[in-house]
Amino acid sequence: MTVAGQDPRDVVHDLVAGVVPLDEYEAQDKATTLQWIRSGAPLFRIARPATPDKHLCVYFALFDEARRSVLLVDHVKAGLWLFPGGHVDDGEDPRTTVGREATEELEIDGEFHPRFGDEPLFLTVTKTRGEHSHTDVSFWFVLAADQDMRIEADPREANQVRWFDLDDPAEWAHDRFDPHMARFRDKLLAHLGTPALLGY
Repeated sequence: MTVAGQDPRDVVHDLVAGVVPLDEYEAQDKATTLQWIRSGAPLFRIARPATPDKHLCVYFALFDEARRSVLLVDHVKAGLWLFPGGHVDDGEDPRTTVGREATEELEIDGEFHPRFGDEPLFLTVTKTRGEHSHTDVSFWFVLAADQDMRIEADPREANQVRWFDLDDPAEWAHDRFDPHMARFRDKLLAHLGTPALLGY
């Protein structure tokens, strides 16, 4: 749910406004998203599979800082390695969505990573592929995690889950990732004071 007394549109606007862009692509996504919010257009998906055809989503990276690794899921429908996440319900605070999806998809109590807090690290605007193509406006959050924690992935969402080493270029060399994954990883590494691994 949203913070008491706050309009959901204002909550979303403030989250977008707080994003510090990594590059020109994210700066453009931030500008167009703020314009979209201010236009009065609907922000939330109200009917499956994609109504309205542009709506809010969240991703969350489970980040084990000690082992410098993140958890990804082999997504059933997308056929890609993605962070867990989902659609923001009508009027819902996207940070609440993160907690709800963490419970539904992985059976964990998601806690925002103290280094990043409850603000999104990354913002993307993506046209999805395949049937019911639509546009996802996605916040990417970072949660505190440990590779030894118990995770029970929803088999309807994930074929498998796996931890990826942020510092091993070979881990990120194939093409079965979300198209923005390299940029997210570079932004996460930058926040850790580490040079980017790969170009994009």
